[in-house]
Amino acid sequence: MTALEPPAASTKPTVSPTMRSVVQQAYGSDPGAVLSITDVPTPVVGPKQVLVHVAAASVDRGTWHLMAGRPQLMRLMGYGLRRPKARNPGRAFAGTVVSVGADVDALGVGDEVYGTCEASYAQYVAADVEKVARKPANLTFEQAAGVPVSAVAALQAVRDQAKVQPGQRVLIVGASGGVGTFLVQLVKAFDGHVTAVASSAKLDLVRELGADDVVDYTKDDFTDGRRTYDVVLDVGGNRPLGQVRRALAPDGTLVIVGGETDGKWLGGFARNLRLLAVAPFIRGQHLRSLVSKENGADLDALRALIEQGKLRVVTERSFPLDQAAAAIRHLVDGHARGKLVITV
Repeated sequence: MTALEPPAASTKPTVSPTMRSVVQQAYGSDPGAVLSITDVPTPVVGPKQVLVHVAAASVDRGTWHLMAGRPQLMRLMGYGLRRPKARNPGRAFAGTVVSVGADVDALGVGDEVYGTCEASYAQYVAADVEKVARKPANLTFEQAAGVPVSAVAALQAVRDQAKVQPGQRVLIVGASGGVGTFLVQLVKAFDGHVTAVASSAKLDLVRELGADDVVDYTKDDFTDGRRTYDVVLDVGGNRPLGQVRRALAPDGTLVIVGGETDGKWLGGFARNLRLLAVAPFIRGQHLRSLVSKENGADLDALRALIEQGKLRVVTERSFPLDQAAAAIRHLVDGHARGKLVITV
C-alpha cells in the first residue's frame, strides 16, 4: 500500500485585509497639508480586475491636479465638487499580481505587471485588466512605474496625432519632463529629426536621449519664425497658440500634449479649448489636442520598444510611500529631470 503524499502547500500569496495607503480627505495645493498615510481595507477585485502588490508608483502632473482639484473644471467633470471622489491621487504602478478576477485569463498570480488604476499610492491596487500589461523584462519595478501614464501619452501623440514620418523635423517643447523624455525617444524611434526645447540645465539630458538639436528657451526664442518644423509637440507649455504656430510649417501639425497655467477655472485646458475653437478656421496647418487613453495594448507596444533598447526610462529619484507628499512637491516646484517614483 502506497503512503499518501501530503497535499502540496498553497502558492497563493497571503494578502492582508488592511494595507498602508495615501489618503486625501480634501482638495488642496499643498501635498503636506492634504495627504496622510493610514491603514485602509485592501481592495477586492472585480471579475475583470487583478489585485497587484505594488512595488512602485510614479508621480505625474495629473497627480497634483487630482490632489488640488485644479483647475475647477475638473470638479465639474466628475472628480468631486467639494472634495475628491478619489481619496488617493496615484495612477501609475508596477508590481506583482497576487489575485485575479473570475473573468481574467490573460494574467495570472505571480506575473510582474505595470499599468494604471485609481489609488496607486498604496500597498495593493485593484486594476482593470484592460489597463495592465506584463512589465518589460529589462526594467526594474521603479523604472516600469514611470511608463504607463507619460509614455502612453507620448506614444499616442507621436503615432496617432502627429503621425510622425521618417525625416520629418519635429520640435518638442518641454522635452526634459516626464512626457517629454519619452517624446524625444519615440520621435527618434519613428526616424524623425528632433529639436528639443529645454532649460540650460537640462540640455545635456535631452541630447543623451537622442535629440539632434537643442534650444535653450532661457536664451533663444523658438517662436521667432526663423525656423519652422513639420511637427510641433507642445507638452507643458504655456505660450499662446499664435506664438507656437510661428514655429510650424505652413502644412505642419501642432499637437498640444499638455499645458500648465495658473488659471483657476480652466488652467491648461484653456489652450486646448482655444485650439478647438480656431482649428476649423486654419488653412494648411493641422491643430490637434491630445486626450490620451490608457490601455494595455499600448503598454505592450511600449514594452516591445523598451526590450529592443529603443526606449529607456529616465528616473531622477525615488521616495518611500511616507514621503509621497515630498515627491509631489518636488515635481510641482519644477525640479524633476524625468520621472519621480514612489516605492511601496
